[in-house]
Amino acid sequence: MIVYINFIVMLVSALLFSYFYVKSVGPAVLEKKIGKIAYPKCARYRLIASIFEIIVCINYVIYFFYPLTVPFPKTFPWDWWISALIATLIAIPGGYLFGKGIKDAGEESIIPKKEHILYGGIYMKIRHPQAAGELTLWWVIAFFLNSPFLALISLIWIPIFYLFCWAEEKDLIIRYGKKYLEYRRNTGFIIPKRNRCKQKK
Repeated sequence: MIVYINFIVMLVSALLFSYFYVKSVGPAVLEKKIGKIAYPKCARYRLIASIFEIIVCINYVIYFFYPLTVPFPKTFPWDWWISALIATLIAIPGGYLFGKGIKDAGEESIIPKKEHILYGGIYMKIRHPQAAGELTLWWVIAFFLNSPFLALISLIWIPIFYLFCWAEEKDLIIRYGKKYLEYRRNTGFIIPKRNRCKQKK
């Protein structure tokens, strides 16, 4: 029974995480409807989304101990230390992108504010370092758990995180207008552009 409960909770939590995260990156759109309280409201949405993301991470771990009865190998066909090494190799660049993104975005990572200016630092090279780094989390967990099923199912996060970035950019265009459109033209999505023009902070 716990097998199915855990899997259902994982799916529902993933949906709720996605729903609240998309809502959290739309303060400018929401402001048109309810005014400046849109920004603290979106901060609450971000917190709720984070809670559901943590639940999904926990579900991943529980899944390893209580997997679905599907015709799929429980572990990779190599020793655990190889999977741990792969997880570490994924975690290092992913953790760097995520951490640097949070540092350079400042409190905007958690609390969107209307007066916040466009970011500097790593954001002068790529537009979504936090999303790129956070996306790797799912494979880090999957490989540390040595679970091919979790590694495979984690592919679903690629379009989901792309949706997050798309929704955020839609709102940022409303917030910053032409300045953001110029920034977007000259800055890579998650891979730096070669002929990138320097942006003003």
